[in-house]
Amino acid sequence: MTTTTSQSAAPEPPEPDDTTAEAVTVEPGTQDHQDSGVADASAAGPLAPEAGSSRSPAVSGTATWAGQRPIGRIPVVGVTPLVEGGDFPLKSVVGEQVPVSARVFREGHDAVNANIVLTDPSGGEHTLPLTRTNEGLSLWEGTISADREGVWTYRVEGWSDPYGTWDHDATIKVEAGVDVELMLEEGARVLERALQVDGRPEAAQRTLRAAVDTLRDEQRTPAARLAAGTSREVAYELTTRPLREYVSPSPEYHWLVERRRALTGAWYEFFPRSEGCYLDEETGDWVSGTLRTAAKRLPAVADMGFDVIYLTPVHPIGTINRKGPNNTLDAGPKDPGSPYAIGSKDGGHDAIEPSLGTFEDFDFFVAQAKRLGLEVALDIALQCAPDHPWVTQHPEWFTTRADGTIAYAENPPKKYQDIYPLNFDNDPAGIYAEVRRVIQVWIDHGVTIFRVDNPHTKPVEFWQWLIGDVAQSHPEIIWLAEAFTKPQMMATLAKVGFQQSYTYYAWRNQKWELEEYMTELSGEAANYMRPSFWPTTHDILTPYMQFGGPTAWKTRAALAATLVPTYGIYAGYELLESVPRPGVEEQIDNEKYQFKNRGWEDYEAGGPKEGQLWMADYLRTLNEIRRAHPALQWLRNWRAQPCDDENVMCFSKRHVDGGAEDIIIVVANLDPHTTRETWVHLDMPALGLDWNEGFVAKDLITGASWHWGQHNFVRVGRDAEPVHIIHVRRF
Repeated sequence: MTTTTSQSAAPEPPEPDDTTAEAVTVEPGTQDHQDSGVADASAAGPLAPEAGSSRSPAVSGTATWAGQRPIGRIPVVGVTPLVEGGDFPLKSVVGEQVPVSARVFREGHDAVNANIVLTDPSGGEHTLPLTRTNEGLSLWEGTISADREGVWTYRVEGWSDPYGTWDHDATIKVEAGVDVELMLEEGARVLERALQVDGRPEAAQRTLRAAVDTLRDEQRTPAARLAAGTSREVAYELTTRPLREYVSPSPEYHWLVERRRALTGAWYEFFPRSEGCYLDEETGDWVSGTLRTAAKRLPAVADMGFDVIYLTPVHPIGTINRKGPNNTLDAGPKDPGSPYAIGSKDGGHDAIEPSLGTFEDFDFFVAQAKRLGLEVALDIALQCAPDHPWVTQHPEWFTTRADGTIAYAENPPKKYQDIYPLNFDNDPAGIYAEVRRVIQVWIDHGVTIFRVDNPHTKPVEFWQWLIGDVAQSHPEIIWLAEAFTKPQMMATLAKVGFQQSYTYYAWRNQKWELEEYMTELSGEAANYMRPSFWPTTHDILTPYMQFGGPTAWKTRAALAATLVPTYGIYAGYELLESVPRPGVEEQIDNEKYQFKNRGWEDYEAGGPKEGQLWMADYLRTLNEIRRAHPALQWLRNWRAQPCDDENVMCFSKRHVDGGAEDIIIVVANLDPHTTRETWVHLDMPALGLDWNEGFVAKDLITGASWHWGQHNFVRVGRDAEPVHIIHVRRF
């Protein structure tokens, strides 16, 4: 079997008989130009008696001036996708369908054709035809997909198509009675040359020989002779195993194919110390949760359908300048401090906060997570508390101010007196080596994903080196960039290696800005960046979530779960924790600075009590829908759908895999305060349907079904469901 798919469609194979071309099965890792029946112009000597070289002898393989690359006999330009002109690899995951295109043309009127060649990680080549979709613009398109992880390459080849040239000219001339015998003889000679293409099955050779004989049979009419040379059987064979001349390849480009979790997943974040913490009524002191008590929460997380459990830092917390509740500077002796102020006398980034337990406890947590089908993601924050061992062992790793003190972190007006940022300028080799050692510690203890805190405040070249070095021995490791920063930095971090990226989703609330953002993310950006949508985090509670009530919380979770393949939920979302700390967009009594016992047992034992808000069931439904519908597990297939109301958003996702088709339509009211009624006008071809075709629309949230077509009335809002997630079923 081949390992790729293509949008281009060869002519339908004829019904098998003793003159029909046989199907060819190519095993992965064995296909090359000859195996695929495609003549190789790079081989020494001509392809066939009249085949030519792929470039002019005058060029001799080098540019003539200004560093130009040789254009080739058949120009191939404008290859897409390319990331920064090919400086960085195209990225996808196993099974992801990636659209490709190129401009391929030649001088004069002879026929030209094009294909794409993929080289898999083991060196096997796989050749796919491209389809010309715009003759005037010389545009050729197709789709590629890989069946295994690793570093692939791809190139586009343009080539002269002698059979296509003859077919076009002979059809015109023979029908007009011009040069009839000459054209029929030229056709016979083209097919004789095609017989020399390696890998042609015997049955196919018989088909071509029979056509040659008929083309030269003067006892038949010219029309019958022409029909033999242009028959469906011959056309199929010359499309499947073409005669190619003057093959001209584009440069070779890299393509990194990663595991599916790099694109698709549902994350759940919690602070381990809050899971199982409690207030001791006798002493009045808080008792920290541990890795063991946090493990008891895992079955509930798995039951909601999440794939990844994300832990905030588990390292020792500094005592110098420790922050108190709500980010105050007056921490009491029993305040736990921020886990992002890393390092104390108990160790640094390679150690565990004693109140959480030991590495044995961490291993137990990881084992429990894996048993429940959860991968463990660990927060990596490359910053230090003033009492981190690195501060005394390597003071050169930090920035010293004019007064001799070490500079703490600032993001004016915010100040982080409990954190010293690393300075990579003084001893980059030392910092690189130490961080790489630390990362390996956690990989050895079962962490497969790293959520990196503020990577945009460290050198990009450092991340490129670190992620690449880890991938040499652990290609399964996934890195998520928490970089709420300028677009260019966010994009470049993705290009140099981060598999996933936090985004601006939390602040995109209007239809126009969501559609604009999704058009960007599912378009060219999808070649290197995979977005992760989070309605809230431990640092983010937007006004929309503060004042929108339950409707807002449903809407933002449903959109995050359906717009993109990876989304995340921060613990407490189930309880709609929407009260902010005055003047900032984060929760009051933030557990970043204190313990928080949410009393899960009161909700999960028998469900929420009357009057209590509880969204766990809704999150479970969303995750069940995501798992059941492949269309929601991909990014490039997002399409906006027209809707009359500017506050109602509609979009679709369609996925076809072989004969299986999955189509989802989402309709969401973005106004959490009002129920809205409006009309949705579907782009039916985007759904794979005819304009006048009807279908059954089943709402996967409520179970209701309707008969829909191109134009549909919808009602969504606070006194109904704010979001319809609709599965399309053909009549």
